[in-house]
Amino acid sequence: MATGAFVPVGSNLAGAFSYQQCGIETTLLRAMSTRSSQQHASPYRLELLQRVPAHHRDALRDKRLQEGQLVYYGPHPIYYGIGEVKRINGTDVAVDFRGTGEFEVHEEIMDQRYLIRIPKEKLSEL
Repeated sequence: MATGAFVPVGSNLAGAFSYQQCGIETTLLRAMSTRSSQQHASPYRLELLQRVPAHHRDALRDKRLQEGQLVYYGPHPIYYGIGEVKRINGTDVAVDFRGTGEFEVHEEIMDQRYLIRIPKEKLSEL
């Protein structure tokens, strides 16, 4: 056997893998975050919302957002979920997502090019 070579000698169902290096056996454990193994359950069906990149014409068109409107993060709706516009300061918009997305964000300030209004026809489906 070559010096420094690892040879698998077995594995178990607990996620531990045994390797043998020059006659010395070591065990490597896969460390998994409990956070990554748990999925955040949103009360909304966020997968129904269309992904819209910030540079896409739908993201750049008609950006007159108003306080109280429901919006979502266009590039990846599942990250933030559905939020309500709270304050507008130029192109910066404060949105209260109420922890409805995967990241469980409550209030975030974003450039409005990342925010997409939720179409009225989608509201009943969500």
